[in-house]
Amino acid sequence: MTRDDKLVEALSADYRQAEISPADRAALDYAVKLTLAPASIKPADVEILRQAGFSDAAILDICQVTAYFAFVNRLADGLGVELEGYWNESP
Repeated sequence: MTRDDKLVEALSADYRQAEISPADRAALDYAVKLTLAPASIKPADVEILRQAGFSDAAILDICQVTAYFAFVNRLADGLGVELEGYWNESP
């Protein structure tokens, strides 16, 4: 979605070290926590997103996209689906 190869590389290496906005970092922190430890999500985690400037609708979007990717990845892994060359192709 971005043509900024440097940003993509930085995000891939460690988003916490990438030059992104505090709001983007908060969204990614939330997504990582939801992915790795979903039972640990608390109302305070949602409040952090509000404080970062996200509306309730935007927070719902962040949560739904994160959950959807987790669901699809688990489906693919569970069925032994292998990715086609899409991710390795240049634009």
